[in-house]
Amino acid sequence: MNLADYRRAAGAWLRDNAPSDDHPEADGIARAKDFMAKLYDAGYSGITWPERWGGQGLTQAEERAFAEAARDYTLPTYVFMIGLGMTGPTLVDRGTDAQRERFVRPLLRGEEIWCQLFSEPGAGSDVASLQTRAERDGDHWIVNGQKVWTSVAHHADWGLLLARTDVDVPKHKGLTMFVVDMHHPGVTVRPLKDMSGRANFNEIFFDNVPVPDEHRVGEVNDGWSVAVTTLLHERLSISAGVGMGGQKDNPASVEALRRVVDTDDPLVRDELVELHIRTRALALFNQRLAQETRAGIFPGARGSAAKLLLAELTQFEADLATRLVGPEAMLAGHPLARAISTAPGMALGGGTNEIMRNIVGDRVLGLPPEPRVDKTVPFKDLKVGTQA
Repeated sequence: MNLADYRRAAGAWLRDNAPSDDHPEADGIARAKDFMAKLYDAGYSGITWPERWGGQGLTQAEERAFAEAARDYTLPTYVFMIGLGMTGPTLVDRGTDAQRERFVRPLLRGEEIWCQLFSEPGAGSDVASLQTRAERDGDHWIVNGQKVWTSVAHHADWGLLLARTDVDVPKHKGLTMFVVDMHHPGVTVRPLKDMSGRANFNEIFFDNVPVPDEHRVGEVNDGWSVAVTTLLHERLSISAGVGMGGQKDNPASVEALRRVVDTDDPLVRDELVELHIRTRALALFNQRLAQETRAGIFPGARGSAAKLLLAELTQFEADLATRLVGPEAMLAGHPLARAISTAPGMALGGGTNEIMRNIVGDRVLGLPPEPRVDKTVPFKDLKVGTQA
């Protein structure tokens, strides 16, 4: 099937199957899972993922064609974003065949929801300072600790957990990655409300939670390299959220702003053109990174550049919306209010802008790295985070 036919077929399927209204959250999760199952069965979930593990085995061109067909719909896929963009690709890249066989297809079909368990109260941008412990007990690991700012954990069935397994080595060298059952006794999830009034984030407590060694991802104490894989996918996934500028579900897009501002004013039109240029430039950069990834070219730290650009674009959108519409744009119920109130979070999630600039400067531009005094110090000798 050529791309034009593929796009038309995707558009026809979406017209018949895409939800047309909002539902309460509890009902919304059931509807989202039902939609993902239909999406998968129709061949539109995991479009570029390997066929062996349940994907469609197609190219980036088909994925873009579907995105173009879907731009006018608000698809109920938010709750699956961590699995599709971060944990699933990590399992495909670094998991065992048994892990891929068990987890990837149910993830793509929406049967199971995933979260990513990295950040802690004392380990955000410096996630390698985390203190959640996993101690070996025969063929299991016993996990104790706390994670925070975890998206969709209150709905998650599984989580990708980074834990400390050795305190006698420097902080980056004593970490291991695990898949953890979020419904297991000893796992407590507490939603956190943000300033928008929503509870998309959570804090999670682990109290003697057993994890089988077969759910370990990668080698013992090699979790940081697995985490780098996850973080790369996270930054590419977050930055690719800009997608095709003007998507229906972007409340501060050019198209959304055109509906609420005076487009007869040439200065306003200039501002909207600037927003379009920034949006389109980032979309093209993301396309290039995605194409390179599919071709086996590792984007590396340039994924951090894409994430930084999106964070700056999101803030530009929010500032522009406030400037053009006025203070009323921030009032509850205004179509732009949520985009404005959630914009600052984009400069934090997936690594702060400052961290992204350090990564780009060091690993892309070749600038001298910031001095570090903890690179060779055993973790047990560091005073980090909430550690006394």
